[in-house]
Amino acid sequence: MKVLIIEDEKPASEKITGFLKLYDPDIEILEIIESVNRSVEWFKSSNTLPDLIFMDVQLTDGLCFEIFKQVNIKKPIIFTTAFNQYALEAFKQNSIDYLLKPISYEQFAQSLKKLDSLKENLPKTNDLEHLRNIFSNMNQNYKPRFMVKVGEHLRSVQTENIVLFYAEGRNVTLITNNSKRYIVDYKMEELENMLNPEHFFRLGRSFIVNINFIADTLVYSNSRLKVTLSIPFEEEIIVSREKVKQFKDWFDGME
Repeated sequence: MKVLIIEDEKPASEKITGFLKLYDPDIEILEIIESVNRSVEWFKSSNTLPDLIFMDVQLTDGLCFEIFKQVNIKKPIIFTTAFNQYALEAFKQNSIDYLLKPISYEQFAQSLKKLDSLKENLPKTNDLEHLRNIFSNMNQNYKPRFMVKVGEHLRSVQTENIVLFYAEGRNVTLITNNSKRYIVDYKMEELENMLNPEHFFRLGRSFIVNINFIADTLVYSNSRLKVTLSIPFEEEIIVSREKVKQFKDWFDGME
């Protein structure tokens, strides 16, 4: 088995290397990479792809999820991190497991056994696609409702009734299908991990939209798109050129 390690802490990469050799001395480590940019370069240029990837979440130049925005990775991944708040985002990828540091050998071996078991019980053809479908549905506990404050009162808003989240300055506001507006105590990055990506898409820095409330999408200037909602909204909602393809795939149900 060929393994790629994406990890910016030398003691952590050395531990993974040691655990791999202990688990199976025949495992080949292709490379140890420390950054998002170097990982993207490696995937674009390498002629040999790994059978498994160990990936730290926080790398020297940002979160590892930036890698997936630039290259299409269809290999099983075991995420390793000291932070548990990225688990939902990790399981949107081809994740087998999400190991919290410090990692014990028992946890490490259990993750590899999980991969071995999945491979043994899947059809020999299209293994990676089957794995991807399984992993994408693991542990997807999306937020069903949001608590909001109205004066001295607390209310609950069902996520399915939310048309849009938008950021304005430091505040993030949700708008419901009856045009009610409430400030929520979450950042846009946090909301991305809480919302079901089948229904919600982040159009840019300021907007996360619910597909069920998109009334129309128009081709806009400079190869961008303009989204119109099914409720009145005063600001233009624009899909940038960089996100147009991803938006179309999501809109078409291909993500």
